[in-house]
Amino acid sequence: MTLAELQALVAESKGEGEQIEFKKSTGELQGGMETLCGFLNGSGGKVLFGVTNSGKIVGQDAGDATFQEIANAIRKLEPPAWIEQIRVPVGEAREVLILQTTVRADGPYTFDGRPYVRIGNTTSRMPQAEYQRRLLARIYTQHRWENQLAERYTLEDLDLVEIERTHQNAVAAKRLETPFISAVDTLDRFELRCDGRLLQAAVVLFGRKQMPDYPQCALRMARFRGTTKDEFIDQRQVHGHAFQILEEASLFLQRHVAVAGWFEEGKWERQERPQYPFVALREAVVNAICHRDYAIAGGAVHVAIYDDRLEIISSGLLPPGITVADLKRDHSSRLRNPLIAEPFYRRALIEKWGRGTQKIVEICRAEGYPEPEFFEQAGAVTVRFPLGTYSVPAEGTGNLSERQRRILSILSDGREWRFQDIYIQLETPPTDRTVRQDLISLREWGLIRSSGHGAGARWRLGTPERPHSAE
Repeated sequence: MTLAELQALVAESKGEGEQIEFKKSTGELQGGMETLCGFLNGSGGKVLFGVTNSGKIVGQDAGDATFQEIANAIRKLEPPAWIEQIRVPVGEAREVLILQTTVRADGPYTFDGRPYVRIGNTTSRMPQAEYQRRLLARIYTQHRWENQLAERYTLEDLDLVEIERTHQNAVAAKRLETPFISAVDTLDRFELRCDGRLLQAAVVLFGRKQMPDYPQCALRMARFRGTTKDEFIDQRQVHGHAFQILEEASLFLQRHVAVAGWFEEGKWERQERPQYPFVALREAVVNAICHRDYAIAGGAVHVAIYDDRLEIISSGLLPPGITVADLKRDHSSRLRNPLIAEPFYRRALIEKWGRGTQKIVEICRAEGYPEPEFFEQAGAVTVRFPLGTYSVPAEGTGNLSERQRRILSILSDGREWRFQDIYIQLETPPTDRTVRQDLISLREWGLIRSSGHGAGARWRLGTPERPHSAE
């Protein structure tokens, strides 16, 4: 750096600030190093020795003893940090010494055993709670569950077809440019191997067999009767790799989320509206898979459907520095499992910038559904989708009669109804035979579905059941 460049730097800074501090000489080295520590814990910055607080460049004499003192001070930074030293001659055997650092991700840093932060043009001690939070985050980053070696697992234990599909989908999404060469090459591109050995993230993403070593690679699903867990209509549990879990959850949701449908005058296509927005549900499941805490051996992704709500639950609490309130607003992206999340990003199933939960909220708002709720409870993060009120449009319903619209409204709560229970809800109902014919017509039009026969038949809102895989 030349004197002219130094003068421009001082002039442009317009005084001390978030990333620059002036010290008249290294006689203020202690304070300068505390500020440098604050820069390391923030956005990086420069400490200029030989510049007064007012911005006047005065320089100082700097001999071997000065640089030895600086070297000793730098050694007091923990963890060790690279500090660039710049010397700028300013005349008459004097010079300005600049100690400079960039932002580092391996903090928090301390100087002489104490952590510091830079706020505006002031350096102060970092609060102990903030230091502990950052320290835990650093330890977690360095020792994440996903980047540990998968003992006893080899390439033969992985779903090679899914690996190739992931690569091809990433290319199609234009998030990977190289054509598929081999499963090994793809694993290495996603950093799922270390020294030729598989990491645990590879098993989560592509493992053909998770039990008994990885019981946390599980999906638990239930459709409960009513609003409690006392009785369930359907319950199942599967183990599999991440993309299998996503597919199984999607099929279960398609099976149990009712879809209202009607015909509008002047339109050939039947109009549909599910109880919950499927795109938002899928986004929530993907988030649960990518962000859950896999270190919890008994953990899983849970899908729970009640008469009045739908919940998607992932084991583990939010990452350090993220609160429940942050999930509905802009917040930093702090991936708990970046190796697991990367293939989902490449396949365009998620975005990288911490907008997954915001996207869920935006989808619900845009499509007129109740806003979802986020909360931490019993060591897990839950996304709760309240059931919205469904009503058949008053106009444009084609050949639907007022009684048929009333039947659809009765069934809109998502429960399975017996014929007699439907019948008594109708005002001045006609004969049993007429109401049964209404039900049959609505089923033929794809607006409702039934299960069972005769007196044991049950009716509910939605399209005919889609095919689903076995447990």
